Amino acid sequence: MTIFAAPVFDATVIFEDKELFKGQGAAKGWAEKLARELETEITVQKIGTGWALCGTVDGEACQWGIHGQRLKRIN
Repeated sequence: MTIFAAPVFDATVIFEDKELFKGQGAAKGWAEKLARELETEITVQKIGTGWALCGTVDGEACQWGIHGQRLKRIN
């Protein structure tokens, strides 16, 4: 599990027990920040009623949502 320290104060939704970004724009903003941090391409993907961040880290596909106002890997 990976949790990043930057606080997330954007609107969220819960879908299948995962807290996700409510808006695509907010998710894209965080995808850019995460891409800089991890030095890899990060995209956004619609999951149910919310948006998750998606990318590949060390050859493994990853998705991030939100946990306690922090980015958290959800897969």
